[in-house]
Amino acid sequence: MLQLFLCQPAWDHDTRNDEYSKQRISLLDELEQSIWSFISSGSRSEARLWLCNTISSINSIRPRHQRDLFLSLLRSKPIKRNLASQLLQLIFQKQPQKVGPIIARKSCKLENFFKGNSRRILQWFSNFAGTSGSDHGQGAKALSQFAFVNRDICWEELEWKGKHGQSPAMVATKPHYFLDLDVLRTVDNFLEYVPEFWSSREFSESLKDGSILLIDTQYFVDLFTDLMYEEDLEEVWEVIDEFLMEQSFSFLCHHLLIILEEQDLCHFLDLVPKYLRQKSEIVGLGSASEWFEAILSKYSASTTIDQLLLLIAVTSQGRHLLRLVQEEGSEEQKQKIKDVVSQLCELSNHANDLEAILKEGLNSNPLVVIKSNGIKFRQSDKYAMLHDDDFPEDGSDYDRGSRVSLKRKKHRKHKRRHRNINPTEDYEDELVGHDILNNRLDLQSKVGDWLLSTDGYSSVWSSVDLPEHLSRHCFIVWLKWMFAKSEMVP
Repeated sequence: MLQLFLCQPAWDHDTRNDEYSKQRISLLDELEQSIWSFISSGSRSEARLWLCNTISSINSIRPRHQRDLFLSLLRSKPIKRNLASQLLQLIFQKQPQKVGPIIARKSCKLENFFKGNSRRILQWFSNFAGTSGSDHGQGAKALSQFAFVNRDICWEELEWKGKHGQSPAMVATKPHYFLDLDVLRTVDNFLEYVPEFWSSREFSESLKDGSILLIDTQYFVDLFTDLMYEEDLEEVWEVIDEFLMEQSFSFLCHHLLIILEEQDLCHFLDLVPKYLRQKSEIVGLGSASEWFEAILSKYSASTTIDQLLLLIAVTSQGRHLLRLVQEEGSEEQKQKIKDVVSQLCELSNHANDLEAILKEGLNSNPLVVIKSNGIKFRQSDKYAMLHDDDFPEDGSDYDRGSRVSLKRKKHRKHKRRHRNINPTEDYEDELVGHDILNNRLDLQSKVGDWLLSTDGYSSVWSSVDLPEHLSRHCFIVWLKWMFAKSEMVP
């Protein structure tokens, strides 16, 4: 049976604990330096991705606040052209019809877009319909309509592939004749001799659905970035406002934070606490985003991005960090980390040094105390979860919750949990029968057969996932103590 010791520290001062806490903090500093050396030497981009993913999971920022947050970044100096470009590409992909009308009103600017570029001309203007009854494409439709309406000034500029040209009357009765139009030479003529076309109603209408963006997205990204920052065009900023409110915070973070320079990411993190919903007390903290919100709210002014990168790596990405160290770390780095962890484990028998660690951490940087949590597990020779009197009197809320859960379970022995076990087998009998003769814990032989009160017995945990879940649970309990204690520090 696995028993978790999550009792609150005894706050009575004991000078012996000072020495233990100094040793623990010294070793933690060594471990921090070793891990940070590994991250900064080749895995910083991975750590930044973990941080951005954690930020994206924050769910307490309202739509109008997320709009204000990103707008603050977009309007900050120096100009954030890379961020604006990325945002515009998202708008073009998801809502091209929002920017199409702006392009339509600026249609005269597209004269230079087509000038000297045969690829763009053919992609936009050569999509004439055949005899199947389908309509001309947007560009071809604009060209044909303008030619008919203004035939007295431009029909002679139409170039045909055949031996002779087509009359307006003939093409009006047989629109498929436009398939014989030499589009490239015709548009070149319009560029040189028919400037009225580029500001015409026909050409403007063809642009409103935004499909023109597909011809050369980067060109329009650059164009709209100039409209944002050089012309400060209100219409563009209105589209951006709407888009930032309509999309989820997670979507925006996943697509925008990854391209920020580190200085801009730091600025973004400085802005976030202003827009978080204020909570009257620390509750939940069940996910990385919840406790990350709490840390940003309380300590953002005293943290650096390096500290946050390290914090996220070791608290919520432990498994990935371990994999990275194993796969990409040098032998020297791996041995150093292993040695320091071994020494920390040797100190784990001294649980009462938590008071001294709390005092030292709260008097300096609170993040120090977050990483000094003293979490430990031990193997028990009896199944304490079956007996209420086996829990310590001064146990945490976790312990009290476990006792309540056990009492309820005893009254509902015949109600089965969602587990893949024999329906006739009693859960308590199974626990009592597990390796009881040898009084030992053998997780490897019982993969997928552990239920925990930490999650209300709702999930079956395997030996692969169990350590990570338990360590996170303990970490959250420690955070709650630390936050409660920090509120008392003047």
